[in-house]
Amino acid sequence: MAKPTAPHTKTKSLPIHKDRDYVVAVDIGGSNLRVALADANGMIRAKWSASTKRTSSPGMVLAQVRAGVQELLQQTGIARRSLRAIAAGAPGVTDHKAGVVFATSYLRGWKNVPLAQLLQSELRLPAVVENDVKLAAVGERWLGAARGLRDFAFLAIGTGIAAGIFVNGELVNGPAWVAGEVGYMIVPGTPEGAAKPRTPGSLETVIGGEGIRQQWMRSEHRKSSRIVDNLNATAIFERASNGDRFAGTILERSARILTYAIYNISTVLNCELFVLGGGVGTSKPLLQAARRILKPYTQPARPKLVASTLGADAQLIGAIRLALDKAAG
Repeated sequence: MAKPTAPHTKTKSLPIHKDRDYVVAVDIGGSNLRVALADANGMIRAKWSASTKRTSSPGMVLAQVRAGVQELLQQTGIARRSLRAIAAGAPGVTDHKAGVVFATSYLRGWKNVPLAQLLQSELRLPAVVENDVKLAAVGERWLGAARGLRDFAFLAIGTGIAAGIFVNGELVNGPAWVAGEVGYMIVPGTPEGAAKPRTPGSLETVIGGEGIRQQWMRSEHRKSSRIVDNLNATAIFERASNGDRFAGTILERSARILTYAIYNISTVLNCELFVLGGGVGTSKPLLQAARRILKPYTQPARPKLVASTLGADAQLIGAIRLALDKAAG
């Protein structure tokens, strides 16, 4: 297996043939790793997944990717020589140009990991890496809710909150590669103190998945009513849509704080569309409440708000797009 200090392996890009060439897409999550095999038209031929809860070191993840690729080739009968490139998304601050994952709070032992170089050395394929939320934005722009748009924001709301933002048709990164880390925004209803290293930002402490669950757990209403404890954010929002008054209070507060963040981003970037993704962001009750609250905010322009059409596959589809671009050279 390739070590973090492995020398760079040179690879050569050749014209991609749509009838016989394939690419690999990888989504590295804090709890799961997914690998997809796609043809040169972007069609997913097969998928593979594994847990990363106990095997999240860079070396272990590389071994899982290799095993996943091998399994997919066996499943499909596709020859190893038909693979042309690989793209991977990681849940952390990622230097796309250098192919380095600087840090992530979701994976143990990840600091300044040269992931693109490691993948290239391990699989002998041209490799490219990107932050997972930014990959999802690429996917939505290619085949999803933001297809073809030049200015939009993909807002992922799960355990944490982050955004992938396109301006003038270009993905925004920033000099430190932290553009889109909107979970650190401070808006009315969120803590005003500065975030500490390796701790959630102000916005995500309140309306990230865990923040919403904590609102529920701290409720005196829940304690006095003997309401079930073990509910995640989407289940709480569903209870709200079914008439639970306290769950409705949490939904309303969460949607209002989300609306403040969206409106503030829109006034700076003039995004014509916001796409909500992630396990919490795709909640229908949350989307409906946020749209209602956003309705009066028409000046200077009211942003449009929609749910992701790619769902959990947005990252993989974005990775496919980047892998195809890499293969095309």
